[in-house]
Amino acid sequence: MSDKIPEIIFGANEGGSTNYESSEIVIVPVPYDGTSTWIKGSDKGPIALLKASANLEFYDIQATSCVCERGIYTDKPITEDRCPQSMALEVKKIVGEHLNKNKFTIVIGGEHSVSIGSIYAHAKRTNNLTVIQFDAHADLRESYDDHKYNHACVMARVKEHCPVVQIGIRSVAAEEKDAIEANRIFYAHEIYNNDDWHDKAIELLTDNVYITVDLDVFDPGVMPSTGTPEPGGMGWYEFMNFVEKVIKKKNLVGFDVVELCPNENHPGPDFFAAKLLYRLCSMKFAE
Repeated sequence: MSDKIPEIIFGANEGGSTNYESSEIVIVPVPYDGTSTWIKGSDKGPIALLKASANLEFYDIQATSCVCERGIYTDKPITEDRCPQSMALEVKKIVGEHLNKNKFTIVIGGEHSVSIGSIYAHAKRTNNLTVIQFDAHADLRESYDDHKYNHACVMARVKEHCPVVQIGIRSVAAEEKDAIEANRIFYAHEIYNNDDWHDKAIELLTDNVYITVDLDVFDPGVMPSTGTPEPGGMGWYEFMNFVEKVIKKKNLVGFDVVELCPNENHPGPDFFAAKLLYRLCSMKFAE
């Protein structure tokens, strides 16, 4: 937990909280971009998301509630900038401290490797956990650029701790094919124009669920600000309609939003990411 209130908090003065003890929700920014291989800048993602969040309307129309009233506290950023494994261990430690205090904990990145530590912390404390990965890429390489904690290896590391369901995938390396579980992956080209897959995917989930959102799961027409944009991605309601069904049937224990690579000339995607985070919270705590 931070001993100093960050200069930028989620929701600014209207929707954010500066009181850790009374807040049910904690956001942990991780501005790490140590292993990305194309467009750099995801280390600026957390600040961009937090700045954009000041412009949200905090009444959620669909949930008919203001989840910010439960308290959304923004911790100080994790600035570990050495190897990705060291960063993952630091994230695991900090997230674990919040979970030990029964805080619903959200990580914002940063590149996708920041998710590893958060998922490890949740898996250590949660029985019967499944991770839902929303992503354009499979991220199943055993190692990449001589490191097992590279952003391209995230789900390979996660699968060592708990089962995974992959959604929105539309880019796979040849070396990843053997690691793919055919019944647990929902390719973008198979799901883009129907919801027939919803029940099948939900049947694969255990009682407790963690969601990792790589923003490149969305089509670059609505989310261009990512490190590796891929055509053919999901839309806002396509994503939300499925997640709402998951949250109604399963226990969402935590999530992360990663790979925002902000463009100072186009702040719309920053707001998109902030709204997505808040909408997930609203669905989680809907009464």
